[in-house]
Amino acid sequence: MQIVQRSADLHSFRIKPVRLVLGAIALIGIVVTLFSLFFGFVSIPTNSVGVKLRFGAFSALASPGLAYAIPHVDEFIVVPTQRLLKLEFGFSTPNATNAYQADRDAEDTETMITGDLNTALVPWVVQYRITDPRMYLFGAREPEQTLRDLSESVMREVIGDRTVDEVLTIGRHEIETAALQRLVELASQYELGLQIQQVQLATVRPPPAVQAAFNEVNQAQQEKQTAINQAWAIYNDAVPNARGQGKERQKQAEAYAFRRVNQSKGDVEKFSLLLAEYRKAPEVTRRRLYLESMEAIFPALQKKIIVDDSVKGILQTLPLGPPDAPKPPR
Repeated sequence: MQIVQRSADLHSFRIKPVRLVLGAIALIGIVVTLFSLFFGFVSIPTNSVGVKLRFGAFSALASPGLAYAIPHVDEFIVVPTQRLLKLEFGFSTPNATNAYQADRDAEDTETMITGDLNTALVPWVVQYRITDPRMYLFGAREPEQTLRDLSESVMREVIGDRTVDEVLTIGRHEIETAALQRLVELASQYELGLQIQQVQLATVRPPPAVQAAFNEVNQAQQEKQTAINQAWAIYNDAVPNARGQGKERQKQAEAYAFRRVNQSKGDVEKFSLLLAEYRKAPEVTRRRLYLESMEAIFPALQKKIIVDDSVKGILQTLPLGPPDAPKPPR
């Protein structure tokens, strides 16, 4: 009887540790489950998407909001797809929130050789967006650094095809357009998952060692352009004025020629009519012409002395009057 009792006690003693172990495992499972329920949620910002990784491999994309991840199994990487990001070359904006990283070698980055073997300091900015989060994370290693290297290479290539005058003055827009097109092609070729929005040059300037000489050349060019503009202003004022005067003189000459020709034709016509009448009655016409001539001459004479040809013994004298008296017409 005692032996049976001892066997039962021994059996119950062996069962208790098993129950304790099973209870501990169940309690741990409950704790892990509760921990997963309360601490497995991740908040995705509104301007981003979440890339879900399961055991380090791509699993799914999560929209903005709350997303669940199994602890120690799943992982979310937040990718800002709606933000406009930028890379700065040759300078660094303090406390910039949308810049990938500061340009550590700004002086070396902005120093470039132009196509005519001159030196220029060319800082610029590349603006881009993340359009494909999966490709952005798994397409290329360090996509921003790759984009930085590509941007610097493209800009040096574009600057090397132009003269220093084009880089510093008139070729700014062409440089930005050419660099943007080339960079878009390379970003697609390297599968970066990025969309290049803009390539913008900052203040392009010559090196400090030649700044004074460049300013003198620039001032000389401005003075040259000013002189050219002044000359064109004088030309635009003088040439139309001269052309207008020429047109006016031409019109006056044409009017004078037209008047003289018509007057000459009229005189010819009048003479022809007189000649015809004269041929009909020469004596009458001759007397009429004489009388008309006298009518035109006599009113201009101040003193008139008419002497008949038959009168003799009259001394013809020269009429002398005061110095200020008007002289008779000849």
